[in-house]
Amino acid sequence: MLKQFRDFAIKGNVVDLAIAVIIGAAFGKIVDSLVNDIIMPVIGSVTGGLDFSNHFLALSSAVTSPVLSEARKQGAVLAWGSFLTYVINFTLIAFVLFLLVRGIATVRDKVFREEKKEEALAPPPRQEVLLEEIRDLLARRQG
Repeated sequence: MLKQFRDFAIKGNVVDLAIAVIIGAAFGKIVDSLVNDIIMPVIGSVTGGLDFSNHFLALSSAVTSPVLSEARKQGAVLAWGSFLTYVINFTLIAFVLFLLVRGIATVRDKVFREEKKEEALAPPPRQEVLLEEIRDLLARRQG
């Protein structure tokens, strides 16, 4: 059973999946920084200096702090600014991945087209030519 698990982990796509998860996590941090450190401040400056990550709606009368982290300690809050930041983050990640997959597909299609052109231009192997000649001779004898 241990050998089967080892074969599964090494020969299967488990290693590829693990690498993809690690790269995805690192890529997620880059996109988080892009959203939180670059895009949201620009949106905030356009909208009059709003910092969306700190906007919330107090759901309890005990909440008096204007800072989200402190307000969460005081009671229930609806952190809509944080949610908006995550929605923008997700949208950016999805868009970048879309562009990445589209680019990879374009490159793959170009490579396959070039390979097909090379195959079409290459003369058929000698064995195929001989077999075609034999087929044609047999067809003439029967006809």
